[in-house]
Amino acid sequence: MLRLRWILLAALLILFAAIMGTSFYLEIQKINRLTVLVDERMAILVSMSRTVQELREKVAFYGTPEGLAHLAREQYNLSFPGELVFKIEVKKNSLPEGRSDSV
Repeated sequence: MLRLRWILLAALLILFAAIMGTSFYLEIQKINRLTVLVDERMAILVSMSRTVQELREKVAFYGTPEGLAHLAREQYNLSFPGELVFKIEVKKNSLPEGRSDSV
């Protein structure tokens, strides 16, 4: 009878160790998965922070007279008074034959 008790105790200890080992392994996997998710979210957050900073810089720039002049030139093709504007038009097949690839 004494032997049976030791066998039962050993079986219970082995079962307990297997359950604890499995739960430990599963928790380590969860921690690793959550670490990867946190790293991904942190990268997204840093990217969005950079975008917000760039947009703030643009707002500050376009709030100045130089910024407004730049915006007017870039988007609306406006110019300063007295400034000469040249328009260059390139028509199809306007170059002599044989020189169209070398330009």
